[in-house]
Amino acid sequence: MTELSPVLKQATPVTADHGAGCYLYSTDGRRYLDFTAGIGVTSTGHCHPRVVAAAQAQVAKLIHGQYTTVLHRPLLDLTDRLGTVLPEGLDALFFANSGSEAVEAALRLVRQATGRPNVIVFHGGFHGRTVAAATMTTSGTRFSAGFSPLMSGVHVAPFPTAFRYGWSEPEATAFALRELDYLFTTLTSPADTAAFVVEPVLGEGGYIPGNTEFFHGLRERADRHGILLVFDEIQTGFGRTGKFFGHQHFGVRPDVITIAKGLASGFPLSGIAAPRELMARAWPGSQGGTYGGNAVACAAAIATLDVIESEGLVDNAAARGAQLLRGLRDSATKSIGDVRGLGLMTGAEFTTSTGEPDPVTAAAAQRAAVAAGLLLLTCGPHMNVVRMIPPLIVSDAQIEDALAIWSGVLAEL
Repeated sequence: MTELSPVLKQATPVTADHGAGCYLYSTDGRRYLDFTAGIGVTSTGHCHPRVVAAAQAQVAKLIHGQYTTVLHRPLLDLTDRLGTVLPEGLDALFFANSGSEAVEAALRLVRQATGRPNVIVFHGGFHGRTVAAATMTTSGTRFSAGFSPLMSGVHVAPFPTAFRYGWSEPEATAFALRELDYLFTTLTSPADTAAFVVEPVLGEGGYIPGNTEFFHGLRERADRHGILLVFDEIQTGFGRTGKFFGHQHFGVRPDVITIAKGLASGFPLSGIAAPRELMARAWPGSQGGTYGGNAVACAAAIATLDVIESEGLVDNAAARGAQLLRGLRDSATKSIGDVRGLGLMTGAEFTTSTGEPDPVTAAAAQRAAVAAGLLLLTCGPHMNVVRMIPPLIVSDAQIEDALAIWSGVLAEL
């Protein structure tokens, strides 16, 4: 009998039968409040009626139209629709399927456009599991171990993770920018550096927001040295942080952004956005793929954007995120060293009495929450951060329900 790879370890024992809004229903009939959202994917909740209707209608018309062979209306309409929400000047798009593909496409673009071989990523970042993306990932060695040699040309600079360093955020930021300048003198000359690639909020690295001074420091150095600034918005985009894109909290202009996850409410769709002039510097034949810009996924993405706008989901993410963060901080016990987040992207970091990472207690809390009907995930280099990423449609009452379950879990611990 065939079975799934034994390496695939499920975070919960749930076998889902169906979903509706913020809830998943298991095959044994139990209802779970889903604060994983498919790792930030089901932005409009499970099976939003407008997304379902758009996908069903498109399936009956055209499922696959390979987009370097023929164009199709959903692809063209989505391209136009994204123009209403993308940062100013990012007016050219390339579509793929997964976040890793988008990151690799961005890497290929910045190297070809600048003629420079190196990129700088930041400690704790997650960019994917394919070879180049895994090389750029520093949120845990589990994503890159065991299949070396990895890609050359990637250098790692500090991210201002104040809690980890035990410093204030200004101190951590000054250190990170100082070490970035040191990197330029010791490992990669600015003249050899094509891009900075950075998440506005570290995702798998522990749900750690960046800050305005840090990102302005990157922008200033990028402008000074002719380096491109790439924001990986795969997890932070499409309203997740309480702004449409995460970098918008910090008033910094990107040269390229990568998008995926919340774009299509669960259908595989990703991409990169860049200025047309920059995108045109990609080499002929360097962009393509069999399934990129799939017609059904594009139709679902258009419906997703319509729902985000018509239901005010970006504002809801900001309001409900603030409510969630307050509740998590109010309920924190001595086993939690830090609570942080931005919008509906929050994390509680478990530490021992001596301040060391405590993945054992974090895992126990996550399992207990699932047993009580609240689906959660862990993250962080030590897997000691429990994260909450509900759909953007989450209500005030559902936040309170989740917080009540979480408080009960912490009391039992």
